[in-house]
Amino acid sequence: MATSLGSNTYNRQHWEDADFPILCQTCLGENPYIRMTKEKYGKECKICARPFTVFRWCPGTRMRFKKTEVCQTCSKMKNVCQTCLLDLEYGLPIQVRDTGLSVKDEVPRSDVNKEYYTQNMEREIANSDGTRPVGQLGKAPSSSDMLLKLARTTPYYKRNRPHICSFWVKGECKRGEECPYRHEKPTDPEDPLADQNIKDRYYGINDPVADKLLKRASTMPRLDPPEDKSISTLYIGGLGDTVTDGELKSHFYQFGEIRTITIVQRQQCAFIQFATRQAAEMAAEKSFNKLIINGRRLTVKWGRSQAARGKEGGKEGVSEMGTRLDPIPGLPGALPPPPALDEEAPANYFNLDPSSSPAIMNIGLPPPPGINPPPPGYGPPMFHPMAPPVPPPMTMRPPGTIHYPSQDPQRMGAHSAHGSRHTE
Repeated sequence: MATSLGSNTYNRQHWEDADFPILCQTCLGENPYIRMTKEKYGKECKICARPFTVFRWCPGTRMRFKKTEVCQTCSKMKNVCQTCLLDLEYGLPIQVRDTGLSVKDEVPRSDVNKEYYTQNMEREIANSDGTRPVGQLGKAPSSSDMLLKLARTTPYYKRNRPHICSFWVKGECKRGEECPYRHEKPTDPEDPLADQNIKDRYYGINDPVADKLLKRASTMPRLDPPEDKSISTLYIGGLGDTVTDGELKSHFYQFGEIRTITIVQRQQCAFIQFATRQAAEMAAEKSFNKLIINGRRLTVKWGRSQAARGKEGGKEGVSEMGTRLDPIPGLPGALPPPPALDEEAPANYFNLDPSSSPAIMNIGLPPPPGINPPPPGYGPPMFHPMAPPVPPPMTMRPPGTIHYPSQDPQRMGAHSAHGSRHTE
């Protein structure tokens, strides 16, 4: 039997009649004065298939007209915008938000179960104050570090641009600049972002935008706590000349008791030691890649123990940050380590062969200059290899060889000195 809105009264009490839509700042537009049309029971919701009030408006100049796509009950169950179906708090897809908050979707897919679940959620929404979400989302933790890093803090009005003109793509558009659509090259049809479904977006499955954001979150740097539980010190780098210990203390005191704050002005860094490991972990989690003091973004890392620092310093060719250094050509290699000391072994300071005799180990000293050694085979050696040579007297030295200024015969007073000595 054919029915109409005027004659059909079955289940009319569950139809939605609203005065203003639930929208995000991006979909609402940057213009504070907009003209919005309202059509009561204009379309059925694309999720629960119940009639609802449709709102239609233009978010700004050279933008396309937008309208609500789902009813307010489905919007409140997921805390999303009625038009773009993105989260109202973070501006992220539902799949990314549920992954960050560890929330499991419980919305049924069949018609009968969906109707029963929607009626129960409407009853829960009516009994709540409307300030917090309902269902599993209301029981989830308030925030997540991953969501805070991925969240969009400012509106993205580029999303409201008109669609691409299909006539311009075929080269048949005759409107020129008056065409309300974009004259741009379309994206690759094989791109996953080109195939988006509103139901997949709402239920949080097979969403290409969410997959892209989750891959970006997996590659983002993170700060893992060290395995040594005794480490409770954080390294703060990039201080510059403006950041003081008082400003560091005013930021980090909220995480726990601070034992010491040491600032190394030469290297523009600081070391903050907490009294407990739990306070240090909380400070590292809340400050990593988010610490800005006096307009400077500071680097936050974990400190290292003295034992680990000594082991890393002993590695050859490894820098302080742990990266491998390339060898420099032309430099000599590393010296071998010294042998282990043995108390019973004799001290061998010159690295000589211990099997050789002492006479061979000692090297005979050469004769003094001016005295020629005897030829081999004639007489014993003049100088014993074990005893140091005795220098000859002054009278036996040849006059031609001069070693000191006092031996110079031309020196003033040299002959008089010898003469006086012999006279005496």
